[in-house]
Amino acid sequence: MPTLVLLRHGQSRWNLENRFTGWVDVPLTETGRSEARAAGALMKRAGLRFDRCFTSDLQRAQETLRLALAELGTPDLPTIRDQALNERHYGDLQGLDKAETAAKYGAEQVHIWRRSYDVPPPGGESLEDTARRTLPFFEREILPCLAHGEDVLVAAHGNSLRSIVMKLDRLDREGVLALNLDTGVPLVYTMSPDATVLGREVLSAAPAENTKTDPVP
Repeated sequence: MPTLVLLRHGQSRWNLENRFTGWVDVPLTETGRSEARAAGALMKRAGLRFDRCFTSDLQRAQETLRLALAELGTPDLPTIRDQALNERHYGDLQGLDKAETAAKYGAEQVHIWRRSYDVPPPGGESLEDTARRTLPFFEREILPCLAHGEDVLVAAHGNSLRSIVMKLDRLDREGVLALNLDTGVPLVYTMSPDATVLGREVLSAAPAENTKTDPVP
């Protein structure tokens, strides 16, 4: 049965600084690069091998994929890069940290933008908007690969991957809002050719590691 692995990029510079990143093309930190290599080691230990990869148009996801594949010993796999897998666009919030954002817009309004499903920040996307561009790409480009029996690795971002998990796990709005995906932790789905989920596993070196989250994608 085909395998689908979803991998959120490792810690980025603005994750570390707790800034809204969105489509700003910031690099990984050294911690993020270590997370990417560790993800590759976990997948290698689990015996995972891939036929094709997908990633976003942003360097933090692409570098995570590159480092993970190098650790797997398969650095030259066919890879498709597309903006449809980019992080949620945070519009006017991009580059601001939480304190700056609360001072500018008010803490209550910022909470609504961050935690609602369908209310976008000014000039940006809601989670619903992100799903509207990510899911058609997933259905058009990724699901057919799985249907043909290919094992697929997707290295992308917290919110674009949440959209995919929402579909695979059949989450409602409340369920997807409560979902957090850890940086550098592979989420493994065993799929049937008709895209039915047969199994789901989070790969982690130790249970404690699976509790960490970065508060701002």
